[in-house]
Amino acid sequence: MAGSSLSNFSGELKSQKHFKIQQTLLASDNLAKVQKDRQFVSDVINALLEELQKKNNFQSLFSAVAEERKKKAELLDIINREEEGRRQIKKLQKQLLDIRKEKTEECERLEEEVAILKDQVQDMRVRTNQQGKFVKSCAEQLVYQESKHNSYKENELEDEVKMLQEKIEEEKNVHFETEAFLKQQHANLKQKLQYWIHRYEKDMEEKEQEITALQNKRNSSQTRIQDLSKKCKDMENVVIEDRIEKEHLRAQMEKEQREKNAATKIQAWWRGTLVRKGPRSKKADKSKKKDGKKGKKKRK
Repeated sequence: MAGSSLSNFSGELKSQKHFKIQQTLLASDNLAKVQKDRQFVSDVINALLEELQKKNNFQSLFSAVAEERKKKAELLDIINREEEGRRQIKKLQKQLLDIRKEKTEECERLEEEVAILKDQVQDMRVRTNQQGKFVKSCAEQLVYQESKHNSYKENELEDEVKMLQEKIEEEKNVHFETEAFLKQQHANLKQKLQYWIHRYEKDMEEKEQEITALQNKRNSSQTRIQDLSKKCKDMENVVIEDRIEKEHLRAQMEKEQREKNAATKIQAWWRGTLVRKGPRSKKADKSKKKDGKKGKKKRK
């Protein structure tokens, strides 16, 4: 029994050591997760600044926060299930140790009771023999009755010892069955833990691939947005040049219209002047013609 207990204790130490190693690996995973979160926050801030500069809004921040909350909720659910598995394993290990300790103490107590009863039987036999020697001369009937009583008591004690031994065997069987059951439960929980760890790693890899695909899509969209922004800027320049040209043409047309209006007014004024001074102008023209002829003659 001592060798079996030592073997079980060594097995428990190995299980605890393996569990601590798993906890250490999970701690390193937590450090890597913190680094990923820091990188995620940096990327979100950069994307937000770029979006604020280009679009003057921050819709990408809400999208990134919602996506990250969803991922954190899934990750938290996986971690909670892992923690529940660890707590269940610890609870079962504690129950196994308590049951093993309780059964060991019970076996030791029963063995002590058996030893005490055997000592009592032995003492009674010795006492019976001594009394037989002392009272043999007193009365055969008394010796017979005492011997019969002692034999009955001895049989009763032997039956009790036999019953206690059977009870010890039954307790041992129950203990072994309980221990086997708890070991099976421990193995099942350990298998479930390995499954969830594998599931967690697989989910994380898929999410990382999705993030990479989204980043590539975002980069492609940014390139397209830059091309469209360049085209828009070129179109704005063309529109501005066309607007300047139209403004210049409109000013030129307004200038020509003003000049035309001014010329019309001058023509109207001149016609009015000619109408008012028509006869006088004809006389003046005739006198000028006569004077002109005289001047020509003098020159000749």
